[in-house]
Amino acid sequence: MSPQGGLGRGLGALIPSGARVLEEIPVSAIKPNPRQPRRHFDESSLIELSASIGRLGLLQPVVVRRKPDDRYELVMGERRWRAAHRAGLSMIPALIVETDDRGALERALVENLQRQDLNPLEEAAAYQQLIEDAGLTHEQLAERVGLSRPAVSNALRLLELPDDLQRMVIEGKLSAGHVRALHGLLGNPLILRIAQRVFAEGLSVRQTEDLVRQERDASPTSRTARVARPSTEAPGLVALAERLGDELSTRVGIKMGKGKGKIIIEFGSQEDLERLCRQIAPGAWAEESSD
Repeated sequence: MSPQGGLGRGLGALIPSGARVLEEIPVSAIKPNPRQPRRHFDESSLIELSASIGRLGLLQPVVVRRKPDDRYELVMGERRWRAAHRAGLSMIPALIVETDDRGALERALVENLQRQDLNPLEEAAAYQQLIEDAGLTHEQLAERVGLSRPAVSNALRLLELPDDLQRMVIEGKLSAGHVRALHGLLGNPLILRIAQRVFAEGLSVRQTEDLVRQERDASPTSRTARVARPSTEAPGLVALAERLGDELSTRVGIKMGKGKGKIIIEFGSQEDLERLCRQIAPGAWAEESSD
């Protein structure tokens, strides 16, 4: 792919089917989309792209929509627009389309996802904005952006993290997998210290999960529970709980005692509980709803 990039797989289908006009418009007449999910642009990458545009011009048009007073708002291509501005171009090719706020946000999100341009927090914030603006469920949003519902739900959990941990994600010190493991310590004052240890020691996601488990087991509540009801953890139960948690988009615990065991499924609200009930027993839920 050239430094200026291509449309990305299937991106042409995201452009509205209404009026499309290709024009040369002033760079100064274009403003960025305030709802653009991407907030961080790599400086060295922008310099490289600007140099390429300075030599070859802008090979791929940006996508904009008309605004009042002969102005335009970006729908796709903010990185190219920024680089063209740096390169000193006064006019650039633009595809002018008709779309609403929700459509512009959705297309900007999917464009960045296809190019893997968003950090995990930008991605999560964009999902949340689409959910709020369009009234989408996690399942509906997952279908629109081409991901699994557990992947969307897990991404949204990042927004629950303390600011210091969010900053570590933005800076690339923690991956989404690390943060997902650390989520089990929400509310624990040691969560930031453990996150810093994960980064300093270069721990893997699996090692982070083990560290979080050790911390939770070391808490006074966990120690009391172990004394009151001793249990053993059979090999493979942790992995099985994680797979079930992925499917249900929540944290799941599996405990095996002498002759019996139990599954603990966490939920955050009555609405979340109803979602889990529908997912676990869809037939029974449908029966009850039809009464």
